[in-house]
Amino acid sequence: MSSTYKYDAVVVGSGPNGLAAAVRLAQKGHSVLVLESEETIGGGTRTKELLRPGFWHDVCSAAHPIGISSPFLKTLPLHEHGLEWIQPEIPVAHPLDGGEAACLYMDLDKTCESLGVDGDTYRNLVEPALKHWKDFTRDILAPFGLPSRPLLLARFGLNAMQPASSLVKRFRNEETRALFAGIAAHSMLPLDKPLTSAIGLVLATAVHAGGWPVAKGGSRAITNALASYLKSLGGEIRTGTKVTSMDQIPPSRAVLFDLAPKNVLKIVGDGFPSGYKEKLGKFRYGAGAFKVDYILSEPVPWTNALCGKAGTVHLGGTFEEIAKAEKDMSEGRDTERPYVLLGQQSLVDTSRVKGGKQTLWTYCHVPNGSNVDMTEAIESQIERFAPGFRDLIEAKISINAREFEAYNANYVGGDINAGNQDIWQQFSRPVSMCAPDATPAEGLYFCSSAPPPGGGVHGMCGFHAAEAVLRREL
Repeated sequence: MSSTYKYDAVVVGSGPNGLAAAVRLAQKGHSVLVLESEETIGGGTRTKELLRPGFWHDVCSAAHPIGISSPFLKTLPLHEHGLEWIQPEIPVAHPLDGGEAACLYMDLDKTCESLGVDGDTYRNLVEPALKHWKDFTRDILAPFGLPSRPLLLARFGLNAMQPASSLVKRFRNEETRALFAGIAAHSMLPLDKPLTSAIGLVLATAVHAGGWPVAKGGSRAITNALASYLKSLGGEIRTGTKVTSMDQIPPSRAVLFDLAPKNVLKIVGDGFPSGYKEKLGKFRYGAGAFKVDYILSEPVPWTNALCGKAGTVHLGGTFEEIAKAEKDMSEGRDTERPYVLLGQQSLVDTSRVKGGKQTLWTYCHVPNGSNVDMTEAIESQIERFAPGFRDLIEAKISINAREFEAYNANYVGGDINAGNQDIWQQFSRPVSMCAPDATPAEGLYFCSSAPPPGGGVHGMCGFHAAEAVLRREL
């Protein structure tokens, strides 16, 4: 390292991607500093006592199907630094009116059996990727390039490029169709849009590859383990250090931003060429989130008992109902029956609660920047499939899309997915399909979820950015 540089690299932001980038650079013997504006690290993986002491709530991310399968994270000794994955008995459940429910189990055979006449169809959709999961995840969680298994990816792409509304026609049962809707809607896109099947297929296959686990003690355990490992490699972390200009960053050979494009523009400003600034300013953000956290006197009284064994429950009824809710949301309309994602972490992780009580994690999608209160709509959806739920509520707290951005400036308009991931932007995030991590400014890189593969707690955006820095700068 030249004497004019204090560090080989500085990472701005301490979310999973920022820490993954820092770890990768430190593994190669480079000096790394991570700067975090808040007093605690974590980005989207923070866990806090939101309501009462001793009751820990995940502020954003909760279940981690891609985290446990991440090609980079699973190579790290994070278990030696406090990370413990806990698997619920049932990874995913989806109730319907009348007491029926469809489930995904870690065991593929059990899942196919439970899906009845749709079992073979489901197996044909997920089994090819499952058999080559290591190579498959390495290919799909990477920027655009030559895949290691092109035939496998081509076969996957024939299904993945379809809208979920088209792929779901292969299923004969309403329960299976609804189950796939709940998983595909993680895309935060209308289900008649291309690529929504991709999200559903990847997340469904992940159930059988590694489950949908929670981190013991909360999602903060993931980034705490990354930070601990980074420090063991000689890396440094400074919290409470808000960066608003390049002048605040110590001299280094490379700077990596674990930030949304909007916030990188504010810091770099005229350090970018005008053309690049214009393109970065056109980066499109996706749907917002409205979240409610609860303390309950006892577990949710589901009509179908299988839901009481599930770590994640998707609410919204049939495929058609969920598709309508997501369509309305995307077009700026409020809905009384939103698609709701619900996490029951404390059922399997009792370290988060005390006194035999439960926490409950819920959110729904709303138009970007919305300040509408969706608490009643969320509770109505839960009560619909669990009569008596409201009677168990001891405390609750909500946060709307605008408040989410105030909490974390990278959640622009409440977008927790780091940008719209439709077909027009997925492969060119944030600006270019080629070298998406790099910028025209010398030594400046994105390591956030803005470049591919996009949102999720997997650290792969940070890993690929670090690899680019190693090739180009170090």
